[in-house]
Amino acid sequence: MSEAALRDLVERSNRIGDDPSLVVYGGGNTSAKGSIVDHLGREQQVMWVKGSGADMRGSVPSDYPGLRLGELIALRDREGMSDEEMTDLVTRALLDPASRRPSIETLLHAFLPFKHIDHVHADAICALTNHAEGRKVTAEALGEGFAYVDWLRPGFELSKVVGELAEYEGVVLAHHGLVTWAEESDACYQRTIEVVDKAREFVAANRIAPGPPPRHEDVPEDELRRLLLNLRGAIGQTGHRVLRVDNRLREVADHPEVEAIVAGGVSSADHMLRIKPKSVVVSSADSARADVDSYRDDYLAYVDRCADRMPEGYSAHDPMPKVALVPGVGAVTSGGTLRDAQVAADIAVHTHEVARTVLESFGPPEPLSEPDTFDFDYWPMELYKLTLKPPPDEFSGRIVLVTGAASGIGRGISLELAARGASVVLADLDAAGLDEVADAIVQAGGAEPLTVAGDQSDSAVVDACVHRTVRHFGGLDGVVLNAGVGVTGNLTELTDEQWNTALQVNLTSAFALTRASMQIMQEQGLGGSLVFVASKNAFGPGAGFGAYSVSKAGMVQLMRIAALEGGKHGIRSNAVNPDAVFDNSKLWEGGLREERAAAHGIPPEDLEDFYASRNILGRRVTTGDVAQSVAFLLSDRASRTTGSVLAVDGGVAGAFPR
Repeated sequence: MSEAALRDLVERSNRIGDDPSLVVYGGGNTSAKGSIVDHLGREQQVMWVKGSGADMRGSVPSDYPGLRLGELIALRDREGMSDEEMTDLVTRALLDPASRRPSIETLLHAFLPFKHIDHVHADAICALTNHAEGRKVTAEALGEGFAYVDWLRPGFELSKVVGELAEYEGVVLAHHGLVTWAEESDACYQRTIEVVDKAREFVAANRIAPGPPPRHEDVPEDELRRLLLNLRGAIGQTGHRVLRVDNRLREVADHPEVEAIVAGGVSSADHMLRIKPKSVVVSSADSARADVDSYRDDYLAYVDRCADRMPEGYSAHDPMPKVALVPGVGAVTSGGTLRDAQVAADIAVHTHEVARTVLESFGPPEPLSEPDTFDFDYWPMELYKLTLKPPPDEFSGRIVLVTGAASGIGRGISLELAARGASVVLADLDAAGLDEVADAIVQAGGAEPLTVAGDQSDSAVVDACVHRTVRHFGGLDGVVLNAGVGVTGNLTELTDEQWNTALQVNLTSAFALTRASMQIMQEQGLGGSLVFVASKNAFGPGAGFGAYSVSKAGMVQLMRIAALEGGKHGIRSNAVNPDAVFDNSKLWEGGLREERAAAHGIPPEDLEDFYASRNILGRRVTTGDVAQSVAFLLSDRASRTTGSVLAVDGGVAGAFPR
């Protein structure tokens, strides 16, 4: 009955999804047929099939919409059908109209008269097909019991063709994998694995490469940093990206025929959705920008050549590459987050290893023809999957470094930026506090941040922090200079050590980070934004708070100089002036709360209300208030704002910016 068939389908699909050599990230589709008793007590024949865009790995029953099988089989007698008509008719067969949209290959599964069907994009199968002798080699590897179908884009025509091949043991689809079937779920899975293993063994036996290709020398760290900044500077022209270095493709990148491997395109057509039809080969850090520019020009020329095939209402995709192969490195992949870049890397590993295997076993890999490539690259049915993803967050692809991030204002800013999609670097002396903030970000659904523990008043630590940021995320877009310490005492009482501590932690650390981050931003060439967390005391100092007030006033002046010098590079610089922010803050520890309360003649527990009562709005200022203001200054909404000071103090007339 239905529960058993669907349960078996989900279990089998999860097993397939756990093996990336069979499918990766939404690839392939599976189905099962059974019967149900509907709401009127009627028995109906039903097929469950993987939903469009669903990933087999970790899938659940709701990822497999059920359809009335009779309504699907009835479509088999049609002579032809557009994708739009097919999608409409398939959707009408859903048991639950609110289900996710069924796979575009639903009819392929319906037209085959078997209870359980697997369609996988196995690497070994693609290695058999993706070259000039694909049909011949596939027959040698698997025998005459398997039908071979030259490339046809998924849809009604392919479904009818495959539906006529039920007398075979299975079907091999050029550039599109393997279809197998059985009457029991376990038997279907075992059949899939047996055929793929047979293909693997044949490919291994025919590997004709004389040995591993010569390896290039490892790219030195300084050159790798330049490479990342140059790559990001080039691809960031159409949107900021997070970059990830992946050495799994090192032998492909070092291969003497790497250009032929890349020319082979993607191993399975659906990979285009994630990594584009081709990757780019970048020979060195110095050539990175030119190599990417050449790729962009080639992609736009390809779009121009195929302009008459562009579906109505569509325009050219982002022309920048998602995967760069670099000798001495491996691959550098890009995405809105490090996770997106990881996905691109995982797919690239399979695509390019297949092309390498083909080259070393059967000759040059062959991609789909340019018209077929374009028709899939711009196929509305495939692009529909992208509409299932939520729109990118405001700071998707942006990399922001926050100092003093373990508590107080820095913690609040870090949480806010991560919630808006930023890839955040957390820096602080408090390693345990950084770990707590990082955990809070991940638990809230944000991208996993990079944490860097160390004394931000040490220039060497600052430089290392910035370089780790580039190495981990690929670049730097924003900096929040927030590290600070409260130092109290009248001028006649302050020691040299207290004075120097205030200047070192609050001002010199800000200078060191300003210098290091502006150097990176200038080299990257994408502009950037610096936000200095100063204080109401910068304009409205308080007696007994001289060292703190002077250091914060210095931060504002440093911000203004950074604005003057950074403008020609597109680097904006602004400041926020908070006042009396207490939540999660360590600033008031060590007796500072008690000292300030005594100075105002009030109990320590009344200090927050006292500060709120003296501002114009009569309201407390929170870390969230400051974080909102910082996010605005980092955002494109403030793209014409530099050299300004934004007061976040509830309104203190004596500290109005001027």
